[in-house]
Amino acid sequence: MSELDLFKGGLPAYLRGAGADEVTKTLAGESSGGMRRISIKGNAFREMIGGKEYRVSEERTMNVVIIKAAPKVSRTYYEGTYAEGESKPPVCWSSDSQKPDEAVKDKQSNTCLNCPQNIKGSGQGESRACRYSQRLAVVIEGEIDREEVYQLVLPSTSIFGDGEKGKLPLRAYAEFLSLKDAPMSGVVTEMKFDIASPVPKLFFRPIRPVTEEEWEVIQRLKESKEANKAIELTVSQADNVQKEAPPAPKKEALPVPKPAPVEEPEEEEEVIEEPKKVAPKKAAPVAESSSLEDLIGEWDD
Repeated sequence: MSELDLFKGGLPAYLRGAGADEVTKTLAGESSGGMRRISIKGNAFREMIGGKEYRVSEERTMNVVIIKAAPKVSRTYYEGTYAEGESKPPVCWSSDSQKPDEAVKDKQSNTCLNCPQNIKGSGQGESRACRYSQRLAVVIEGEIDREEVYQLVLPSTSIFGDGEKGKLPLRAYAEFLSLKDAPMSGVVTEMKFDIASPVPKLFFRPIRPVTEEEWEVIQRLKESKEANKAIELTVSQADNVQKEAPPAPKKEALPVPKPAPVEEPEEEEEVIEEPKKVAPKKAAPVAESSSLEDLIGEWDD
């Protein structure tokens, strides 16, 4: 049995979801770890692990289930022009597109709305230098039973706009599903490249409802640490930039202590710890059940 045959069809049911144990992590080392991502660089779907590309699709489409999304569209500003293979952190960024995050050292403005990098033409051509992006957690159709969550970061060209039937950007696609009372995580979504666009741009449309077995897996993955990590804006991790170590504190000469006056010992006051608040348990999510046959039929030519 070859290495490929070993993992063909996924791990046995009793091993799924176990993840890499401490032995695996110790022997693999930190460099081989990392998030699973789907990149759309070069108008191709590229599957990445720890920043390394391991599979590229030659198809213009990819079917996924979108299981989670960042609650707000984020923004990032990089100084200068992008160089192939260069990995550098953005100068300024925002998790909510309202104001720079607290960790930003060189804030370009107090608010994103009034930022000079938000003016049309501040970037290349008529574009804005500070760019929008939407972070998603997805699973690939046909591999849902593997319970492998991927991060997908969409540029503004794939998020906004009106589109047309069968060719909707993400926001318009979500509005369409909402009008049909259909859950995004209950639909297999086709992502398709717009071949007329000079930059990577995706359209979205529903393919089919997920099966009951797939739905059960998706409900577990929605609240997994992998899904939550996929939608976070973690600049140093996303750009493979190591954080600078804090400077070592300067050693100062210790003052010579003065002899303390002799006093009678006071009775030590009893310290009573403040009672800790216990967070209320969340109610178990109720699985949504909706027939999407009519919905899918509307997209058929």
